[in-house]
Amino acid sequence: MEALIKPVLTEKMTVQGEKLNRYGFIVDPKANKLQIKAAVEQMYGVVVIDVNTMNYMGKAKSRYTKAGLLQGRNNNFKKAIVTLKSGDKIDFYSNI
Repeated sequence: MEALIKPVLTEKMTVQGEKLNRYGFIVDPKANKLQIKAAVEQMYGVVVIDVNTMNYMGKAKSRYTKAGLLQGRNNNFKKAIVTLKSGDKIDFYSNI
């Protein structure tokens, strides 16, 4: 099972990365904190101090069109906030 799906690259997470050394990832909903910690350490070669996770329920969406009312739902997902040892950094833009 691949624990990490993609990093969260928002303005808020960028500020946390600079000030608090915390980085966000969208992770597999079945992954636990130990698996997330191991995946981040193995992929980026850093030391993880703490992992906080949160589960998000997908929002119900609807819109009116010529064809009538269309209803759907966004996917559920799990987000992890990873705190690194001071001095360690993750550069998401290094391999572009």
